[in-house]
Amino acid sequence: MPNAIANLMLLVWPVAALVFFQRLPLRRAILLCLIGGYLILPPVAAFDLPLVPDLDKFSISSIMALVGCLFVAKVPVPILPRPLILRILMIIFVLSAIPTVLTNTDRVLFETVPNAAPIIFYHSELPGLRWRDMGSVVIGQVIVLIPFVIARRHLSTPDAHRDLLLAFCIAGLFYSIPSLIEIRLSPQMNVWIYGFFQHDFAQMIRQGGYRPIVFLPHALWLALFMFSAMIAAVSLARVAKENNRIRLCLAAFYLFGMLVLCKSMASLSYGLAFTPIVALASYRLQVKLALVIALIGCVYPMLRNAHVIPLDAILTQVEDFSPERAQSLGYRFDNEEVLLERAAEKPVFGWGAWGRNLIRDPQDGRILSIPDGRWIITFGSFGWVGYLAEMGLLAGTLALLYLALRRMPEGEISPYVSCISLILGATMIDMLLNDTLVPITWMCAGAILGYAERQLYPRDFEPRKALFEGRQALDMPLSKERSHPVMD
Repeated sequence: MPNAIANLMLLVWPVAALVFFQRLPLRRAILLCLIGGYLILPPVAAFDLPLVPDLDKFSISSIMALVGCLFVAKVPVPILPRPLILRILMIIFVLSAIPTVLTNTDRVLFETVPNAAPIIFYHSELPGLRWRDMGSVVIGQVIVLIPFVIARRHLSTPDAHRDLLLAFCIAGLFYSIPSLIEIRLSPQMNVWIYGFFQHDFAQMIRQGGYRPIVFLPHALWLALFMFSAMIAAVSLARVAKENNRIRLCLAAFYLFGMLVLCKSMASLSYGLAFTPIVALASYRLQVKLALVIALIGCVYPMLRNAHVIPLDAILTQVEDFSPERAQSLGYRFDNEEVLLERAAEKPVFGWGAWGRNLIRDPQDGRILSIPDGRWIITFGSFGWVGYLAEMGLLAGTLALLYLALRRMPEGEISPYVSCISLILGATMIDMLLNDTLVPITWMCAGAILGYAERQLYPRDFEPRKALFEGRQALDMPLSKERSHPVMD
């Protein structure tokens, strides 16, 4: 159970976020609010209020970022993107919760075999979704998109992209300190400070040592963040001046060492594959690669649902490398099979909340299936409609960026947007295995979308008089290469 410090941190963070927006430049306040909240606030702990989603580290950080922009910095946060397809996907993403609730009002959910008699659990009963759940789920979907819409407007310039990558790099360096302590002494930071351990401790033991987790939901989340911080340092070093380049190269080597110590084969594979690409490949090629990876992440679940993925061949290849990893992957595949069968009963709008998409013991209601990948969680909860809306939004940002870069000379492309694209692409691939879709992922997607829109629809980002008023008014110099203003 979370202790008083955990609850106090969740209560204090809104006040701290408001101070960020009062004392810091807008971009840095947004980054500190979202990334800081993700890394520092207690996981799992949340305030369970009636009629609204649980207020946890993710939702509190996102809400306060929006409050800070609107009421402290007093800058606009447009909601809908310009491309029609992305507008439709965003609306579907939010409103798909309505048919999901309306098609899940029944209270009896689980059967031992098809067409068998309904089963009521001895110890608990999963309720049907009610009208008031509809509002809660819709609000939850809106909160998820807050980092996306904020970053689209205020983190979408080359300077903002540089700040974003620098924030990843600095946060990774600072987070390495408690991570090293946990690697040496065992994962105890959350226990020492917040009074509880947030996951299964056995999963933190790997290769005769420990994997760090600090204040994140799982060690795999920390490893993926270290990967993002590492390639961010590589991207910054590529365009830095000589003195800064040396420091950034040293930071990249150090963060790569941390990535190795995180003992995550997936994140380490991303690092080994993407580091030379970020360091040497053209920016346009990096964006193309990120788009291809994202499309693979979108298509794989469809092929998986059609049972055309050669699972046995994949397990054989992994077993040749590591029998332990093959066993873990095989366990994931087995769980996906039973969850796909469950999801197939309501494939369009899914099963909704309350864990209705999971397989349970017919005697006592214990959960028997463990959904690891984000795709199977979304597919089971919101069906194909929700899944396509979510993945379409993420991949659509990269597709729009690719279209925008085709119209630009190589020399005019932001040197940082390609790295952010690869971070998003790697996360979408990782979402096939883990539920690693977090607010900073949506932030990266919004930063990419806004940059693409600035190239395709420059008039939408022309400065308005209101933006020049107040302490945090943004400086918008006239670009030498273009006839339209560029928002900094």
